Amino acid sequence: MAMRQTPLTCSGHTRPVVDLAFSGITPYGYFLISACKDGKPMLRQGDTGDWIGTFLGHKGAVWGATLNKEATKAATAAADFTAKVWDAVTGDEVLTLAHKHIVKSVNFTEDSTCLLTGGNDKVLRIYDLGKPEAEPLEIAGHTSAIKKALWCNNDQQILSAADDRTVRLWDKNTKEAVKTLAFDASVSSMEYIPDGEILVITYGRTIAFYNANSLDLIKAVDAPASIHSASLHPEKDFFVAGGDDFKLYKYDYTTKEEMESYKGHFGPIHCVRFSPDGELYASGSEDGTLRLWQTAVGKTYGLWKCVLPENLDGKYNTAI
Repeated sequence: MAMRQTPLTCSGHTRPVVDLAFSGITPYGYFLISACKDGKPMLRQGDTGDWIGTFLGHKGAVWGATLNKEATKAATAAADFTAKVWDAVTGDEVLTLAHKHIVKSVNFTEDSTCLLTGGNDKVLRIYDLGKPEAEPLEIAGHTSAIKKALWCNNDQQILSAADDRTVRLWDKNTKEAVKTLAFDASVSSMEYIPDGEILVITYGRTIAFYNANSLDLIKAVDAPASIHSASLHPEKDFFVAGGDDFKLYKYDYTTKEEMESYKGHFGPIHCVRFSPDGELYASGSEDGTLRLWQTAVGKTYGLWKCVLPENLDGKYNTAI
């Protein structure tokens, strides 16, 4: 008998959850940050979803949130025309970076010394966090609002996705676009996997995988519904995706076959990401919740306890 997936529901937000990100694995485990239209990004223990704290200070919807690898710093992008950098240990605000329009995306360099931002004013900005009073380096070229901007290739290049239906690869030093991908629909999400240099892009109902250096297409899969976000497992054996039909889909990366799907939320799914150890994936939705899903159902991990089939007595395994 197949085990039933029992997600852990993380409540606390009062509006749609629009972005989420995991830290790397630290001596204290790993952590999860969520961005929400309620303007109050939250930090949680990654493997259990337990609430640690809320970053208070934004005066508008928060569209993007990220943690550095060590989970010592957080950054958020908001509708109040600012990006903020936070001490993720104390919860204190460290910096407010004023912008000319809504900020949608924030991303730290590997060494946490620089922050990349993008948003509705169509300009990419690089802030040196050691010199916050200095003017940021600006890279222009997109003709519509930037949705996502990510460091790649050892922080020497930048990948950006915008409402102009393009994804562009930029050289940080020359500030020039090296390559551009054009799509027939607006790009809804982008994930960069440094190990193997893979770029995961979603647009319309398509989940596409590209080589992040050459922007050559590796493979693409069409889902049954419009997809807002997808994430590739660290081992690259499968990927998950979610979107308009409230469902989470899991696909075999090699064969592109659908492995399973779950009715995941009570509203469209806006973001989905695998944890750094690949044991679970988190989803954020219009319904205001985050949910954590087991990669291997029935395994003892975090708050999930393995129930052996002979102990089931006709019942499914449940989270305790």
